[in-house]
Amino acid sequence: MIAELINVNAHDPISDLEPATIAEPKTDGLKIMMISLHGLVRGNDMELGRDADTGGQVKYVVELARELSTTPGVKEVELLTRQVYDSVVDDSYCQVQEQLSANAKIVRIPFGPKRYLRKESLWPYLEMFVDQTLQYIRRHGVPDVIHGHYADAGYAGATLARLLHLPFIFTGHSLGRVKKQRLSVGRDGEDAKQYLELLEKKYKLKNRIEAEEVAIETASMVVTSTNQEVTQQYEMYDHYQPARMEVIPPGVDLALFNPEVHEQQIDNVAVSIDRFLTDPHKPMILVMARPDERKNLESAVRVFGENPDLQKIANLVMVMGTRDDIEMLPAAQQKIIRRVMYLVDKYDLYGKVAYPKKHAPLDVPDLYRLAKQRRGVFVNPAFTEPFGLTLLEAGAVGVPIIATNDGGPRDIIANCRNGILIDAMDDHSIYRALKMALTDDQQWDHWSRNSVSNTRTHYSWASHAEKYLRDVKDILKTSDSPQVVNRPARRLPEFDRLIIADLDNTITGDAESFAAFKKVIEDNDHIGFGVTTGRRLEKAVQMIDDLGLPKPDLLDTDSGTQLHYGERLTADLSWRKSIGFAWDPEKIRSTLEPLEGVELQDDVEQSEFKIGYKLDPNSKTSPSKIKKLLRAAGVRAKVVMSLGTFADIIPVRGGSDLSLRHVLWKWSFTPENVLVAGDSGNDAGMLLGRTLGVVVANHGPELNRLRNRPRIYFAQRANAGGILEGIQYYNFLGNITIPNDRNE
Repeated sequence: MIAELINVNAHDPISDLEPATIAEPKTDGLKIMMISLHGLVRGNDMELGRDADTGGQVKYVVELARELSTTPGVKEVELLTRQVYDSVVDDSYCQVQEQLSANAKIVRIPFGPKRYLRKESLWPYLEMFVDQTLQYIRRHGVPDVIHGHYADAGYAGATLARLLHLPFIFTGHSLGRVKKQRLSVGRDGEDAKQYLELLEKKYKLKNRIEAEEVAIETASMVVTSTNQEVTQQYEMYDHYQPARMEVIPPGVDLALFNPEVHEQQIDNVAVSIDRFLTDPHKPMILVMARPDERKNLESAVRVFGENPDLQKIANLVMVMGTRDDIEMLPAAQQKIIRRVMYLVDKYDLYGKVAYPKKHAPLDVPDLYRLAKQRRGVFVNPAFTEPFGLTLLEAGAVGVPIIATNDGGPRDIIANCRNGILIDAMDDHSIYRALKMALTDDQQWDHWSRNSVSNTRTHYSWASHAEKYLRDVKDILKTSDSPQVVNRPARRLPEFDRLIIADLDNTITGDAESFAAFKKVIEDNDHIGFGVTTGRRLEKAVQMIDDLGLPKPDLLDTDSGTQLHYGERLTADLSWRKSIGFAWDPEKIRSTLEPLEGVELQDDVEQSEFKIGYKLDPNSKTSPSKIKKLLRAAGVRAKVVMSLGTFADIIPVRGGSDLSLRHVLWKWSFTPENVLVAGDSGNDAGMLLGRTLGVVVANHGPELNRLRNRPRIYFAQRANAGGILEGIQYYNFLGNITIPNDRNE
């Protein structure tokens, strides 16, 4: 039966994820799945500042997972991240599971290359993560809610939530549109154009912004840290819905970050700092951040160097992550650290500036305590700061803070009354704040006392978890039950692998190769056959009959909105139940009707969950403009382009990507045993992920973006000849091999 559409001999790395042994687990309450994909994530000795991706977000998600797991009403918290096998990082990052507490664990999902990748390189592999996670969920149970952190996990989590009909929560941490805007300040004309091209190449901002739009659109709740995020940052997005925004500030580990002084520990930290300094007992201007362009570390050195009066009263301490050898760091980090060292030399600050190479995670509280003991200040001069966990840490110990007038620092200083805001673009603003904090003893004492007391009042993880869980329970009261599919008892042909191909111009188009492909299907009873098409069901069935194709075991029609099985065309009722979510065809038509160069296709191309349009290539209306208009109108829908001319508008839970994953989920089918072939944009979704993709030579230009993606083979032959070439490439009729699996 189709439930056996699985090759039990194929190695499945996710099968290694066995349930962990935990102490006294809870037996009732919510199961929360958190996803944070980039950076190096582990529970202890976090390597914060090691690189641009391992910073405050890592600390945030680990501490949140721990706190939620101890909160009444929560049974289990799973924090999913990426499994990494790489000699340049610690072996702990390849461990399948890591227990955080009795009811919380890190689960590392293998996807993409085994080596460590920066977040901008993860985009091609997110569909693989989705496929792997579906198999993990099948073995370990469906969560009650999924929470994605940052754009990459936001996209992946939103896809999983749409497929499984689960509530989705999103925390952006930092946003692509905001980054693009801030980094472009002061540039115009050709200079701005060239700079934006460089930003896109470096940060993949188009992918990031679109992923954020998908996440915001899908989310039942968007968790923000500050009011400014709601009113000035998320407002920049098409799917901005203030009613879904919840301001829940993160907490700080108050047990770790406290004013209690341990002389021996402080002395150990002081040794690493004082070896740089001629007069180490002066107050410290402490700057602690990873070497990232956004952190604006150079300004602290420049302000200190250009103001000799500051040099007389204080030392500057620059803690810029950890490093063994500068030349082993990524180029962007090398540039920043070398620039800091250049400024030290330029202003002849030797003996006045410390820039230690290393510090252990447990040294951080003592760095703050040392700064307090020497009546120093903590400075965050970042251009943009979504929140600023280091400000809470410094405050909890009792160090006054000077921070950028952006994002989290606004709320932190307003609540804690423990410092002053600065304009990070104005060196004189930074100078004035430093001079005041370092020379007004009464003000310093007042800020220090407020730091300790008000941090505890406003920023505890217990308070965060309580508010978070309150909102999640409210969401669950109005949400559908998770989509757990029960297989019907009817029997269908038995096969251990499946070929799914687009109909028009993929299977069809060349009589000779069509006949050869048809013979492959007829001669291999162990291979299931599926057809996917943008055509309506009736037209697809008629065309299949006219061509004399074997009856498909799976028929996916109407641009991924209708699923039927077998000769009797048995409808997939669970798919039909889900597809209508948020579907408003009348609003779509009224929104797009005024557009120039956009006209409805013939009635025969329209169906219940698909509205087909034809775009005039000479008009100024683009697919991105259609998306923007629909989003501005509050319409939740997908725009699927084919052959550069045809635009299908379908529900957000539709499309070949979700329909295929629904089939694999429903029938427990291994993606590596599925070969998919297509030629146009409406095939793109199903080509991504862990399935074996084939793009035929006569494909539309919209599929060129998939070149060099793993497990997508671009055939030299057109039409069905391309499918046959792909079958040979993957040895699909024998022992399947995946030559392009490790495309890096």
